[in-house]
Amino acid sequence: MSENPFESPQTKAQDAPAATGLSAPPEVGLPRLVTRSLFGGLLMGLANLVPGISGGTMLLAAGIYPAFIDSLSKVTRLKFDVRSLVVLGLVGLSAGLGVLLLAGTLKTLVIEQRWIMYSLFIGLTLGGVPVVWRMVAKKGAALFAPAVLAFLAMAALAYGQATGFTGAMTPSFVTFLLAGLAGASAMILPGLSGGYLLLLMGLYVPILGAVDEFKDALSARDLGAAMDPALAVLLPVGIGVALGIVLVGNLLKWLFSNFQTATLGLLLGLLVGSTVGLFPFQQGRPPVVGDVIKAQTVTAETIGEIEADDWPVEYFKPSLGQAGASLGLVAVGFLVTMGVSLLGKDD
Repeated sequence: MSENPFESPQTKAQDAPAATGLSAPPEVGLPRLVTRSLFGGLLMGLANLVPGISGGTMLLAAGIYPAFIDSLSKVTRLKFDVRSLVVLGLVGLSAGLGVLLLAGTLKTLVIEQRWIMYSLFIGLTLGGVPVVWRMVAKKGAALFAPAVLAFLAMAALAYGQATGFTGAMTPSFVTFLLAGLAGASAMILPGLSGGYLLLLMGLYVPILGAVDEFKDALSARDLGAAMDPALAVLLPVGIGVALGIVLVGNLLKWLFSNFQTATLGLLLGLLVGSTVGLFPFQQGRPPVVGDVIKAQTVTAETIGEIEADDWPVEYFKPSLGQAGASLGLVAVGFLVTMGVSLLGKDD
């Protein structure tokens, strides 16, 4: 039987052969838990630096996602134990170090060598498929139907991203709170990019603008000026993030406990579908007047202010060497994730 920290006692009893006296499968050992937490957290931090990639996807690929959701659910209900604190602490620590130490390097590589980095990230993501597959006790319609639906949803999201679709919402306390909820969901749910969800809602620029306004006011030691963006934007966003973490984390725990196969199918579809938006043969192009970038139309006055990492993306036809190298990088990423899923194996 595959290891799964979300199995309820009832589910385990149903899945176990009758009258065998078999005990429930042991929990993941501490060495493997530490290894996967560190690796998954590092990938999560790097994913937050790459447009369109979800941190939840990276945790799922590293095989630490179930333990992460379980730990998050416990802590948000004020139930603390050593394993939960180890998982959350190590994921948070390695994610923070990844952002701190590799932000500049990764940003440059993604801008200048996008096809190389996206090929590697596809491999890292797909390496999580066998990890999730091993968690599934019963393969059937309950697994594949949610997987197909999730895959199609991710393909539609990738199409919307490629075509620049946005559904702008009027900025208000309620919509900013919803933006915080969306951001928290994207942080936890595999396959969803928080930045892109905010772009779809038309709230990416207002939120970033409020952050900059707040920082400038603090730098100028003008507390009065800082209160306006803090109360109008940052407060509702913060409330939304906190609610999202509590609600989504506990909802996923409940889904795993009560609809284990369907939930794993959903995650499997999100995992595979997230690679659609990472089609490697794309590159940034210099913007022109009339382009829409971050929900703002480029004008002759603003075109010179747009940084290279915000340039529109276009697809290109790879050479035979690039296609072969891309496949090789996908294989490398796949093997790295698979290797980490086996490290620390002690059960």
